[in-house]
Amino acid sequence: MTAGSERVTFREVFGVAEFRALWFGELLSIAGDQLARVALSVLVYARTGSATLTGLTYALTFFPSLFGGIFLTGLADRFPRRTVMVAVDLMRAVLIGLVAIPGLPLWTLCVLVGLVSLLNPPFKASQLALLPQILEGDRFVVGMGVRSMTVQSAQLLGFAGGGALLLALDPRLALVLDAATFILSALFVRFGLKARPAAASGDKRRPFFSSLSSGGKIAFTTAALRPLMLFTWLAGLLPVYEGIAAPYVDSSGGGPGVIGLLLAADPVGSVIFTFIYTRWVPAAIRPKLIGPLTALAAIPLLVCFLQPGAVVSVILFVISGGFGTIALLQATASLTIAVPDETRAQTMGLSNTGLTTTMGVVPLIGGVLADHLSAQTTVGIFGLAGLIITIPLTLMWQRALGGAAEEDIAKEATRAEHA
Repeated sequence: MTAGSERVTFREVFGVAEFRALWFGELLSIAGDQLARVALSVLVYARTGSATLTGLTYALTFFPSLFGGIFLTGLADRFPRRTVMVAVDLMRAVLIGLVAIPGLPLWTLCVLVGLVSLLNPPFKASQLALLPQILEGDRFVVGMGVRSMTVQSAQLLGFAGGGALLLALDPRLALVLDAATFILSALFVRFGLKARPAAASGDKRRPFFSSLSSGGKIAFTTAALRPLMLFTWLAGLLPVYEGIAAPYVDSSGGGPGVIGLLLAADPVGSVIFTFIYTRWVPAAIRPKLIGPLTALAAIPLLVCFLQPGAVVSVILFVISGGFGTIALLQATASLTIAVPDETRAQTMGLSNTGLTTTMGVVPLIGGVLADHLSAQTTVGIFGLAGLIITIPLTLMWQRALGGAAEEDIAKEATRAEHA
């Protein structure tokens, strides 16, 4: 069999009925969420006239997920994952439906929005933990690529189309539509996925609070998993330009319209590079490319030390975002496969929580630096930091890969879990 015939196609991935159900449910949820975020911003600003309160409400659609990632993702190991996903979807539908009630006090609205964000991690952890069972072998990585392209495209369309749609819709109706997408997602999951038992059952099931540390214990006591976990966190360091988009465009001589192009650079690069990577890069060499791909994501940012203009910067960020996305895609896929199934959701929840935390802290640090240096220099500093961190992580990962198959890494992780 030739190398070309061994490559999994998108047609093969979509030929799996369970993946289609999971993918379409996620697509609906993402589109609804993006529309809801725009609607919430419009709704809160119209009621309060406060940019601070509007920003706080928007932050609540993300920030509580940090706690959900730590304390709730283990539920996807302790209970059947299909059940967890359906329950979370229905709870989010109810909460968003309550947010749409007219005359709701602002503090109540904030609590409800925060609860929705809190519930997002167990859903995502369940989904990611199920994918290796639904898509076997290289289909899993290609399926992850399809999800990545879908998420990036839906976010672009959601923000762009959301603003246009709200010109014709009342924000509360947009929230009702978001609630409806959760209900539809629950139906796709419930009737599109097979029933599977809980991964952590019987003697594999630990006390709840004891299980909270299992994901970190496995990831950081297993030599091969440490660099993979840190690679996923490092991915949040490089797109600092998104958090300082306005000052970057101002210092690079671009107009207000360039801000939108800059923010679109990462998603555009992600879609293009993910398509190329999953379609034409042979499966056998993909795990070896995590370090080089991360380095290639950092290197374009070094050009920012030369104070490039707006157009050149957008091109650099398309390249950086593209390489960064496929590096994260492969690191996440390799980590998911290597982790024991009974703790997979908890470990992947930790991975996603670290990434989200990095993405939240980086714009703050970037903003402080940009106030004292140029925005271009700030981005260059983050690129240099990313490259420096990548070198030892790459050496650690290459050492772990030397003569070790994924099955060997998984066995080491299992031993670490029970140590």
